[in-house]
Amino acid sequence: MAVFVALGAFLMTLFGGWTAQRVTDRRHLVLGLAGGLMLGVVGLDLLPEALAAAGGEVFGVPQALLLFVGGFLIAHLVERLLAARQASHGGEEHGDLANGGRVPEVGLTAAAAMVGHSVMDGIALGAAFQIGSGPGAAVALAVVAHDFADGFNTYTLTSLYGNDRRRALAMLVADAVAPVVGAASTLLFTLPAEALGSYLGFFGGALLYLAAAEILPEAHHDHPARSTLLCTVLGVGFVWLVVGFAG
Repeated sequence: MAVFVALGAFLMTLFGGWTAQRVTDRRHLVLGLAGGLMLGVVGLDLLPEALAAAGGEVFGVPQALLLFVGGFLIAHLVERLLAARQASHGGEEHGDLANGGRVPEVGLTAAAAMVGHSVMDGIALGAAFQIGSGPGAAVALAVVAHDFADGFNTYTLTSLYGNDRRRALAMLVADAVAPVVGAASTLLFTLPAEALGSYLGFFGGALLYLAAAEILPEAHHDHPARSTLLCTVLGVGFVWLVVGFAG
C-alpha cells in the first residue's frame, strides 16, 4: 500500500516541477512562492517532526535544533567555498558564473538534499503503514500534498543556480522517484526515529538558509512587488493547510 501511495507522490512531484518550469515568465513570482513553500516546509513540517523524533538534549539544547543550526551553517560554508573556488579559477572573468555569481554546484547539492528528503518521506510513509492504516493515511496525505512543493523547489533551486534545463529535469525526476524507493525500502528495514529526526533537523537548517539568503532576496531584487510578497505568504499558507489536514 505504501508503495502505491508513493506513486501518487511521484506524480505530484513531477507536477510541481512542471508548474515551476511553465511560469518562468513570472520568475519573481515563482521564486517568491518557492521561498514561501520552503519556509513553510521547514518551520511547520520539518522542524516540529525533528523535535518530536530527536528529543534528546545536548548541553541544554535539543539535538534537533543543534543540527538545524549546523545545517544552516554548513549550507552557508559550502556555498562560500564553492564560490571562492570558482572565482579562483577565473570563473567571473570568463563569464562562467551565471545568475549574479551563483555556482551551479550549489543548486545541484541543494537539489540532491531535496532528493534525500524525499527518500525519507517514502521511508516515513512505509513506517506509518507498518503501524496501521490510520497513521498511514495521515502521513500519505502529508507526503503527497507537500511533494508538489518538493518538485517545485527542486526544479527552481537547480535552475536558479545556472544549471541547464536538462540537469534541472534530471534532478526533478530523481526527486519524484525518491519516495517510491524510500517506501519500497521499508519492506527490508526500519529507520530509527531518532536518526530520522536528526536528519530532518539538519536538512531543515540547510533549506532555511537557501530560502532566506538566496531565494527570497532574488525574488525581490528586480521586482519588489506586493504580488511577490503575496506569493510567499501563499506558499507558507499552503504548507500550513497541508500540515493541518494531515494532523
